[in-house]
Amino acid sequence: MKLVLASGNAGKLAELRALLAGSGIELVARSAFDLDEPAETGGTFVENAIIKARHAAAAAGLPALADDSGICVDALDGAPGLDSAVYAGEHGADAANNDKLLQALAGVPDDRRGAHYTCVMVLMRGAADPDPVIATGRWRGRILHAPRGGHGFGYDPLFLPDDGGGLSSGELDPVLKNRISHRGQALARLRAEILEGRAP
Repeated sequence: MKLVLASGNAGKLAELRALLAGSGIELVARSAFDLDEPAETGGTFVENAIIKARHAAAAAGLPALADDSGICVDALDGAPGLDSAVYAGEHGADAANNDKLLQALAGVPDDRRGAHYTCVMVLMRGAADPDPVIATGRWRGRILHAPRGGHGFGYDPLFLPDDGGGLSSGELDPVLKNRISHRGQALARLRAEILEGRAP
């Protein structure tokens, strides 16, 4: 089975390919089709993932997998949320985004630094698919006071998951992270749907 990934994020592509290893699913990079980025005009992670999947399926002529994800911080009323990738103004500027988050939480004690990563994955069989497969994963934890670890991307060095054995997401072995993360949870649910025949 061949799917086009609607994201241009190299970190996501690497994670998803690792998670799909041995599944018989070939994930094709968006760059192979020279796809542009659609405007993410949705008000939720689900809406934005559908927009991206539909756009990629139409342009590539293949089933498309898209995800929309971000980190939601309790003390910031869910921010950065949908703006996680552009929190500091420039898309994918991880260091600047992390710095801005730390500044926003300056002086906030540990017991009020709760947060969760959310990932919504959408698989569309074609651009006109009226019933896409949708899977969601959430990963609870809290925001550290300083970055730790060099693995992953995005806010991983600042995120201390509840189930990470005291390690930040940026310190976790990538194999373990892929299994327990929001993206890993969502993809596991999506794989189950594929195996049950809900997806091509």
